[in-house]
Parts: sequence; structure tokens; C-alpha cells
Amino acid sequence: MSRWVLLHKQHLRLRPEKYKRPFNGLFLRLCSSKLSQAQTDGSHSKSSKTGPVRIGCASGFWGDTATSVPQLIYGGNLDFLVLDYLSEITMSLLTAAKARSPTLGYTPDFVHAAVAPFINDIHRKGIRVVSNAGGVNPLACAAAIQEVIRKAGLDLRVAVVTGDDLMPHHERVPGERTPVRCSSASSSWRPNPSLSGRAPPIRRCLDLGADVVITGRCVDSALALGPLMHTVALAPDGGGQLSGDHADASFMSCGAQSTGGIFTDWQKVPDWDNVGFPVVECSSDGSFVLSKPPNTGGLVSFGTVAEQLVYEIGDPRRYLLPDVTCDFSQVTIQESGSVVGGDFHPSVCVDGGAVRVSGAKGAPPSCDYKVCATYMDGFRATAVCPVAGPHAAEKARRTAASIIKRMRRIFPQVGLQDFSRVNAQVLGAEDLYGAKACTEVTLWCGTAPPDWPGSGESIISGPAPRP
Repeated sequence: MSRWVLLHKQHLRLRPEKYKRPFNGLFLRLCSSKLSQAQTDGSHSKSSKTGPVRIGCASGFWGDTATSVPQLIYGGNLDFLVLDYLSEITMSLLTAAKARSPTLGYTPDFVHAAVAPFINDIHRKGIRVVSNAGGVNPLACAAAIQEVIRKAGLDLRVAVVTGDDLMPHHERVPGERTPVRCSSASSSWRPNPSLSGRAPPIRRCLDLGADVVITGRCVDSALALGPLMHTVALAPDGGGQLSGDHADASFMSCGAQSTGGIFTDWQKVPDWDNVGFPVVECSSDGSFVLSKPPNTGGLVSFGTVAEQLVYEIGDPRRYLLPDVTCDFSQVTIQESGSVVGGDFHPSVCVDGGAVRVSGAKGAPPSCDYKVCATYMDGFRATAVCPVAGPHAAEKARRTAASIIKRMRRIFPQVGLQDFSRVNAQVLGAEDLYGAKACTEVTLWCGTAPPDWPGSGESIISGPAPRP
């Protein structure tokens, strides 16, 4: 198979004094004639929302379950629904898709599974949607959403944030590029660099009255921070308040991780099959309460929230984000309570638990952007071979070594070069973590479906019925 590779952790650092930040620009396209009015007279400058803001996250990665959308729409009492799709590997996959067709490069699940089946109820409930589903082709994603809205006979504004794609500017940044070692197969590589965008453009789209905001590459926390900046009028350098709102965004950006999805004490988490997705109710002081919709599985507790707080942040006193530098070292987590009239009541039990988080501090962001790029790097061949019997791990390693040795003996005979890289792992034999007590296994799951319309995958991950 062809392979697109991400230059992971080899980021371009673009300093604003040398390179103007491109992501502050935005492009709006609405399927409503009210667009031009919103742009010219500023009639949608602020939200009319008063009191706490409720935001639900329905996706933490591309391929996340679509059953999260109805539970949040019908049970989350939301102001905003956010969906995060873009990991580094996803950017590589979307880049490869766009290389095949200029109409691809976004996550179609967002259009067909998350929005289309529920667009009428999203509109009826006044829920505004923000997502980075645009991937490397946000305009095509917006066009697909516009078609969904048109077919539903609705009048909704769709906004697109652009500026993350650095290909039009690549000649201006060669001196800033970190040297990258590429294999011989990539002598003609063409990178597709993109930077992680910020929250202010999302806020601007909402200020202009957008009902759906679609971005390209965007830092996941900005998907929730943008709506908060819009509703509570946060300044871009809002210090501790902005840092607190980034904390709630961090709890949401990975979907059900904060509600027990990958909790270390997983035995304590009930009903994985119906795991609840996170809902945060945010106050103007930067504190928030995290919970999940009623009648769902999963768990919201001190442990699930504490683990998510430190997930992929590095130094908790200096968590670097494009909108703020967060200090989570003094955060307090208060378990078991609910929100009544905007006040937290720890004595009132909530279905599945609720946790109040406060005390985050912040400082202005650094002068750098994180930039990642994907490029074509030849081909990759993979194989999986079950090995059974006594001393299976040793037998599997010998099998892999023999196959590679045989192929290397054949290559010169047919005029092929040697492998550039080889990686053989015996899954389940602790090749990843060393000699520890069963910390890695491989799950093999197969089904024999009847004559379903389409594949089993589309049934499992496709649109969920209304509750």
C-alpha cells in the first residue's frame, strides 16, 4: 500500500516577527443570504447566552462511535456540540485521500453519521456545531454540509476557517524548517505542512452568526475554547480564566477518555457499550463541572478526570498551547455533585458522577506555532501470522527473521533494493513494554453477519437511532 508519513515531533517553529500568523484569517461561506449582512453590519457580534455554557464532545478521533451524537443532542442540554477528528495519523490519511481526488480530504463521518441524521433536531434545539472535520479540505467539507442543510430545507449558516495550510507559503519558510531525514524513496517528496490553529477565528465565526463552524488543522482544545470566548467574551490573553477554559477543553477533546473510556481502573467502569460522552458546564470564572448524559455508561470520577488532566501535557506548570500557556499545578478536583441553578452541589448525586474543576492558571502563549507535515515515502507491506504451540513467541520471532532473510536473498535476483526499515513484533509477548505482567495483548474479533445492507462496519459505526 502507498504510505503517507507524518513528520511527527519534527515541527516547524514559525515566529510571528519573521512570519505572519496565517491562521487569524478566515473564510466564511453560508448557505443563507444573511451572510453578507452578518459580515457588513456586525449584527451577530456577541452571544445572547447568560449563565453557564454547556458544551458536549461527540468525537475524540476519526472512527469514534456515532452513538455519541444522539445521546448528547437529546440528553446533554447543549449550547454547543464539538467534534474532534484530527490526530497526526489522520492528517496523513486525509492527505492521501485528497491526493486521489480533490473533493476528498475531510472526514465524511462528520457529514453522513454525525450531522445529516440529526440536522433537524440540531436546528430545533438551537445547538451550534464546531468541528475540525475539514481536515486538509475544509471547503469541500463545508460544501457537503451545505448540501445536507439544503436537502433538509433549513436555513443555517456554515462558516469555514482556513489558513492552516502552509503549502501556499512554503517558499517563505525554508529557513525555519527543522532538517528532516527522508528515505531514498522520497527524493521527490512533496510535503503538506499545516499548523495547529487557534480559537479566535472560531470565535469570530460564531460572532458573525455561524451555526456550523468547520476548520482544518486546529488544536483540539480550540474547538471548545472558541465557543467559550464567544459566549463569555474572553480576551485572547485572558490569563487564568483562559487557562481554566483550556482545561475544560482538554477534558473534552478526547471524547470518552474523561468518562472512563481508557481509565486505568477499567474494572470500575460500567457499561462500556453505552459509554457516556463528556459534557462540561462552564462558568465565567474559568471553573467548570464535567458530567455525562443520563442513562449512559462510563464513569466520571476524581480518577478519570485526574488522568485526563495530565494526558499529553508535558510539564503541568507550562502546558504550551497556541492560545495560552497553562498552569495546571494548582488545579482542584471536587467529586460527586451536580449543578443546580448555576451552583455546584456536591451533596447531590448525578447519574454517573460529576466533577468540578477549578484553579487553573495561565500566561500568554509562546511566540511559536506547531507545524506538522506529511509526505509520500514509498510503500509499506504488512502481514499478520498467528503462531501457536509451545514456545510460540520464540517460534514467531524465528519465523519473522526467516521471512525477511529469504526476501533479502531474493531482492538482488529481481533487481530490488533492500528494505529501508523492518519492524517485527510479537504481540502479546511484551515486545512493547518488556518483561512485565501482561501489559499488551492483541484482540481478534470476527463476526459473520447476515445479508445486511452494506458492510458490518457501517452498521457498527454508523448513525445511531434516536433514544
